[in-house]
Amino acid sequence: MMIDIQDLQVRFGQGADAVTAVDGVTLSVREGESFGLVGESGSGKSTVLRAVSGLNDEWTGRIAVAGTEQGPKRQKGFYKLCQMVFQDPYGSLHPRHTVDRILAEPIAIHGLGDADARIDRVLRDVGLGPSFRFRYPHQLSGGQRQRVAIARALVLEPRVLLLDEPTSALDVSVQAEILNLLRRLRAEHGLTMVLVTHNLAVVANLCDRLAVMNRGRLVEEMTVEELRRGAAREPYTLQLLRASQGYDRATAESFRDYA
Repeated sequence: MMIDIQDLQVRFGQGADAVTAVDGVTLSVREGESFGLVGESGSGKSTVLRAVSGLNDEWTGRIAVAGTEQGPKRQKGFYKLCQMVFQDPYGSLHPRHTVDRILAEPIAIHGLGDADARIDRVLRDVGLGPSFRFRYPHQLSGGQRQRVAIARALVLEPRVLLLDEPTSALDVSVQAEILNLLRRLRAEHGLTMVLVTHNLAVVANLCDRLAVMNRGRLVEEMTVEELRRGAAREPYTLQLLRASQGYDRATAESFRDYA
C-alpha cells in the first residue's frame, strides 16, 4: 500500500471545548491509485489530508506512506515523496514572487541540481510554456495559477499527490481542463493521488475508489463504478448521491441529519 491509515483521530481544543474532527478513520490507498475522500463541509476530509501531508501534527493513530510509518513531525525527505495541492490558487502562491521563484524555492530547499531544466520541464508538463516563467500570479488566470501550483508540487518528482478541492475555486470549463491535466499526469508519472472534494462528479471523473465521510467518521467505501450505478449501501451516502443530482425541493425536504 502507498498510504495506510489506521484509527486516525484528530481533536481540536481542550477539555469541554474539544472537538473531534476525525474519529477513528482507517483506510488504505494502493500505489498508482486515485482515491477520493468525499463528504459535506466539516466532515473531516481535509483534516485527514492535512494529517497525512504533515501540515497538522495534532493526531493519534498510525499513518504510513510508501511503507514507512510517519510521526507527527516529518523529515525533510518526506516532502520529496509526498506533495499537496491546495484549494485556492489565489492564496497558495506568493503574490510578489515570479513563477520562476515559486518553482525554484523547493528545488533549492532540497538541494537539487538542474533547476533551469526542472522548471522548464515541469512548466511544459502542466501545459504552460517558458513564456510563463517570469510572470507574477496576478498576471495569470485562475486555471493558470492552479497549473503553477500543480507544477510546484511536481517539481520534486513526488510519488504521492494530495489534492484538497483542487478545482472548486475555478470556473466549470476550467475545472474540466485541470481534471484532464491531473488524469494525464497520473498516467505519465505513475502518481498515487488522494482527492478531497464535496463534488461526486469530480470523483467519478478522476478516481478509482472513494470513501464517504460524515462528522469525522468514515461511513462507507465504494468503487467509482458502484458510485456511477448508485449502488451505495448507507443511507447517508444515498442522500449525498441524491443531493449531487441538483436541487429538488421535495428531495431537499426529505433530507435528514445523520449524526
